[in-house]
Amino acid sequence: MKKKPEKRIVEKPATLGDLLNKDLVNELKEKKKELENQEAQKIQAQEEKKREERRLKEKNKSFEELLNESEFNWKDFK
Repeated sequence: MKKKPEKRIVEKPATLGDLLNKDLVNELKEKKKELENQEAQKIQAQEEKKREERRLKEKNKSFEELLNESEFNWKDFK
């Protein structure tokens, strides 16, 4: 006699999302998105501040500093 293969039901372990109230889960997801947006804005503000500081530093350089940073060998043009 052949035995019929047994069908096994595999139960997934309960997740935290299954155990919590759906409203609470949605509220937490919204809070996560909000915090990610705040972090992105903070990073963008820091980058903007750095760009502005570099611009001001470049603006206040003397002619000598600009000449020293130049890639050209100015002795060839004498």
